[in-house]
Amino acid sequence: MGTDAVRITNASKHFGSAAALRDVDLQVASGEFVAVLGPSGSGKSTLLRVLAGLEELSTGTVVWASESGRPRTGVVFQDALLMPWLTVTENIAFAKRFAVHRNGFDDVYVDNLVRHFGLQRLSDRYPDQLSGGQAQRVAILRAVATRPRLLLLDEPFSALDPVTRADLQSWLQSLAVELAITVILVTHDVDEALALAHRVILLGDGGRIRQEWTLGRTGGEHARIRREILARYHPAVEATHE
Repeated sequence: MGTDAVRITNASKHFGSAAALRDVDLQVASGEFVAVLGPSGSGKSTLLRVLAGLEELSTGTVVWASESGRPRTGVVFQDALLMPWLTVTENIAFAKRFAVHRNGFDDVYVDNLVRHFGLQRLSDRYPDQLSGGQAQRVAILRAVATRPRLLLLDEPFSALDPVTRADLQSWLQSLAVELAITVILVTHDVDEALALAHRVILLGDGGRIRQEWTLGRTGGEHARIRREILARYHPAVEATHE
């Protein structure tokens, strides 16, 4: 991890009189994997949408490392949103249909992604022939097919069964390392955040950062941080997880 990929300063976002984000200060290093936790309504998805350029801040600033502004960014939501009339490979290569990507798009790179990350046997299937986990793999590869420097994930595994979810978490971790991209993951799942991230950010009611943790690699440290997150996440949560 090197210099900051993005720096958010004194950021607030209001929808009418309701604050979705309030006074957020956050720096994300290049190559870092950051998980954003928080209860419903704490501003997790709003933060992601601001970073994706889908929402404007009410106040505050977002400063990118590049002088040209926001780097090439891939975004994946909870629903895979695949094009039903396209095959797996065609869905992954969908970005080349847009003028902004057309000249620099590399079909060989798409083929390499499909093969390297285990989707070759699915390449000619259509979305209605895929499981939920397979569809999310396709959605993630579609997001990285343009060689983004930043990958934004909004609860991409929340609708999947526990076994498929665990498999995809491991797959995503390998993909992030091999492609050397910065990842920001929004999730409700504390264990998912601990398994994947270098750092965990906890948002509270009103969209404020409640606390953050930098993770080491030891199981004992993760157990301690898990207890701290649950205690801060919601006063009643810890007792239900003991």
